Amino acid sequence: MNQPARRPLSDEVYERLCDLLGSEGFPRDSRLPAELELARRFAVSRPVLRQALARLRAEGHIVSRKGSGSYVRESPRPASPSFGPLHSIPDMRAFLEFRCSLESEVAAHAARRADPAAIAEILRAQARLEKDATELEADVAFHHAIARAAGNRFFLTTLEAFREQMISGIRLTRELAGRPEGAGPPEIAREHARIVDAITAMDEQAARQAMAEHLRGGIRRLFGA
Repeated sequence: MNQPARRPLSDEVYERLCDLLGSEGFPRDSRLPAELELARRFAVSRPVLRQALARLRAEGHIVSRKGSGSYVRESPRPASPSFGPLHSIPDMRAFLEFRCSLESEVAAHAARRADPAAIAEILRAQARLEKDATELEADVAFHHAIARAAGNRFFLTTLEAFREQMISGIRLTRELAGRPEGAGPPEIAREHARIVDAITAMDEQAARQAMAEHLRGGIRRLFGA
């Protein structure tokens, strides 16, 4: 089987910088650390770092001031689009069906890429969820780790945009199923394991199917057969 092409390292540095710009450590109008310091921080060469900085500069997110360095102009992460609250049970069903279509492909992309570091993050998220099934955020983190592993920032941005809806859906499913909040049945743990196994095995079809079955299982648990 041909190994998937790895993304340019400069793209990964660009995305990590995107997450920092506009944050507490890199607020608007603040001066970025020197190139050498940033290169050491991200464990990359200065030419790789410069490619990432050039992209940020071209997109208008940082600006160079002669003799002074680079400054944050604006965050590359605009406010996420709002999906709005889930107003009704039919709304909840439509949301879960949307997630099923989207996240099935996300899982397939994650399996195709099979980046070892990303898979390690998925395994950590899975272990966290198994350790404390009462933590709703742990369930969200598991799905976000898979989206991150897919290597397409638009997948992750979309999932982040409906974080609150995900939490509401998980909570409602558990409440209507008559379980105390956070009680994760073995069935769900097995579904998560099948997703992880398929991604680790680089089996796109199995990953797509495992994620679809997991989310359809949520629909079944909420609405019945």
